[in-house]
Amino acid sequence: MDYAYPWDELIARFKFRGEPGWAGPMATLLLKTPAAVGLLQTCNLVVPVPLTPTRLARRGYNQSWELVKALCRAAPDTSNHYNVLSDALVRLGEVPDQHSLTREQRMRNLQGVFAAHPLRTVQFNGAHVLLVDDVTTTGATLHSAAQALLKAGAQQVSALVFARTAPDG
Repeated sequence: MDYAYPWDELIARFKFRGEPGWAGPMATLLLKTPAAVGLLQTCNLVVPVPLTPTRLARRGYNQSWELVKALCRAAPDTSNHYNVLSDALVRLGEVPDQHSLTREQRMRNLQGVFAAHPLRTVQFNGAHVLLVDDVTTTGATLHSAAQALLKAGAQQVSALVFARTAPDG
């Protein structure tokens, strides 16, 4: 989806207004895209983008983790048990919210902010990891998280997001 009306309002409710129940309908819509189903079927690991501990405490849930759980429940091949690692990545320290930053500032803001969980790195060796998030605007978060997974030994990292900022926006 384009991160625009009406999806931006839905995502705000999901992300900031304590309505994690939107993960189910969002996952259903995502799975109508053949590429999403293909990624789930070919990846070795499914990993949500983590929040900082402060944001997690404030929200009470990680919207990316909610989306991962909903995707795995709604996926068409129910015999496939997805290898999901909710704690595969950790965020190191607090950084300013991305919302008000320019693209260049966002890229700098998230450099080195993610790391693979030290107890999970053996699972990344040679793996195709599917990184899941709700929205991508500049790609800074996905890029930084993917770099941490590759550094930990993943062979390939793909990303699946519900919405993206349109290329011209």
